[in-house]
Amino acid sequence: MSARERWRWPALPLITPGLVILALFGCKPAANGPAAPAAETPPLDVSTVTVAAITVPRMLDLPGRLASTRVAEVRAQVSGIIRERAFEEGSLVHKGDVLFRIDPAVYRAEVDAKAAALARAEATRVQAQRQSERTGTLVERQAASTAQSDIAVATLRQAEADVASATAQLARARIDLDYATVRAPIAGRIGRALVTEGALVGQGDATKLAVVQQIDPIFADFNASASDPNPLAANRETVEVMLVQPDRSLYPDAGRLLFTDVSVDPGTGQLSLRATLPNPKAALLPGTYVRVRVAQGLSADAVIVPAQAIQRSSAGEAQAYVVADGKTALRPLRTGALTDAGWIVEEGLKAGETVVVEGFQKIQPGMAVNPVAWTGGKTAAVPDPH
Repeated sequence: MSARERWRWPALPLITPGLVILALFGCKPAANGPAAPAAETPPLDVSTVTVAAITVPRMLDLPGRLASTRVAEVRAQVSGIIRERAFEEGSLVHKGDVLFRIDPAVYRAEVDAKAAALARAEATRVQAQRQSERTGTLVERQAASTAQSDIAVATLRQAEADVASATAQLARARIDLDYATVRAPIAGRIGRALVTEGALVGQGDATKLAVVQQIDPIFADFNASASDPNPLAANRETVEVMLVQPDRSLYPDAGRLLFTDVSVDPGTGQLSLRATLPNPKAALLPGTYVRVRVAQGLSADAVIVPAQAIQRSSAGEAQAYVVADGKTALRPLRTGALTDAGWIVEEGLKAGETVVVEGFQKIQPGMAVNPVAWTGGKTAAVPDPH
C-alpha cells in the first residue's frame, strides 16, 4: 500500500457519521406543524352622520372691500410755521378738536390793523352823517343849495360803504386768525401727521397736514354677478348683510344694504353694491379685503354636512368619505355656503347617505369600517338666519 492510500482511508470513519447526523436532522418532522392563518383585523370605528335635506337660509358670499363713510383731508388754509401738533397719531378725534397751531402773530396784527381801519371809517361816517343832517336843516331854511345837500348825502353814503368794507376786512382777518388754529373737520380716526413742528405750510398751496376718516359706521363695497338674484328685489331694509372673518366666523354686528348700482359693468357683467355696518370698536379698517354674506331668502331641500367632514384635496377641492355597504369611498363634492349647521353640498351627496365626520385620518378608500353615530352635533336643525 502506498503512502497516498494510507492517507485517504482514515478520513472515511469521520465523514460517514457526519452524513448520518445531517440526514437525521433533515428528515426530522417539524415540531409545530403547519403555521396557523393570522387573525383578521376588526373594522375601525368611525363617527358618521346620515345627511338629510332641510330648509336653510340661502346665502350669497361675495368678495368686497371696506371703505370709510367720510374722509377729510386736513389742510392748511393760511400760511405760516407749525408751532404745535395737538393730537395723538392714530387716535379718535371729535369735530372741532384742535389738531395743529400755526404761528398767529401775523394774523393777530392784521386783525388789529383792520379793527383800527374800521374805527376810522366809523368816525368818518359819524361826521358825514352830522354834516348831512346840518345841510338838510339849512336847505329847509333855504340857507343852503340843493347841490350842497346832494354832496352831503353822497359823502354820508360813501362813509357808510367804507364802514361796511372795513367791517368785512376785519371779519376776513379774524377768519384767517382762526384758521391759524387747525381743527378737525369731522369726527373719526386720524392717521399720522404729515408735517412736523417748525414746517412752513400753506405757502402757495393748501398743504395737507393729516387725514381723518370716519369708520363708524363703515361701508362694505362689493360686486355681484348680474345673473344672480338681485338682493334689492325685496325691501332693502330687510336685507341682512354679514361679514365673514378670516377664521370663517361671522362679524357679530349685522349690517344693511344701502343700494345697488343702476347699471351693469359691461367689462365684468357685475353690479356694484354697498352695505353699511356698525363699527363701534373700530375693529374693521378701511381697505380691508372681506367676504360679504347677503341673505337671499330660504333654500329648500338643502343637503348639509358638518364642517369637520369636509376635506380638501391638494388642488383645494372639497371631498368627503362616504360609507356604503360597510366600506368607505372618497367622494368629490361641490360645496356652497358655510352655515351654522355645516357646509351646504350642492353636488356629490344625496339625502340618506352616510358621511364620515371623525376618524377619517385612519382610513383609506375601500376600507371596511364600523359606522358609529356622531354625537358632536346635528345637521337636521334649521340654522337661525339671524
